[in-house]
Amino acid sequence: MLIRKLSILEALRGKQIPKTKRRSFLEKMDACVPWQEWIDVIRPYYYAGERGRPPVALETILRMYLLQVWFNLSDEGVEEEVYESASMSWFLGTDLVSERVPDATTLLKFRHLLEKNNLCETMFQYLNKLLVSSCKNFL
Repeated sequence: MLIRKLSILEALRGKQIPKTKRRSFLEKMDACVPWQEWIDVIRPYYYAGERGRPPVALETILRMYLLQVWFNLSDEGVEEEVYESASMSWFLGTDLVSERVPDATTLLKFRHLLEKNNLCETMFQYLNKLLVSSCKNFL
C-alpha cells in the first residue's frame, strides 16, 4: 500500500533515530488501521479532480486526518506538526524534501466530506472493535 521513503533525518542518521512513544503509537496504529477498507468506503465520496487542483492521495489525507484526531490538533496544527515531527511525517509517508504536506484547507474539506457522509463514526467504531479484538497485543 503506502511505500515509505527515508526522510533526510533517517538517511543521515542511518535510521538510528531513537523510538519515541509517539513513533511507537503510530507504528501500532499503522499496523491496526484497515487502510484499504477505509479507502474503499471513502473513495466514492472523494474529490476526483475533474476541476481545479489535482487531488491529494486519499490515503495521505486520511492519515493526516487520523493524526489530527489522535493528537487533538487543529487543521493548521496538524499541518505544522507533520513538518516538525519526524514520527508524524513518517506516518504520513511524505518525503518533506520532494513532496508537499496537504494544507489545512484541504484537510478541512476532507473532514467535512467525512462528516457530511457520516463516515467518521462508522470508521472509528470499526477501529475500536478491531483494536479490542485483534490488536490488543499491539497496545
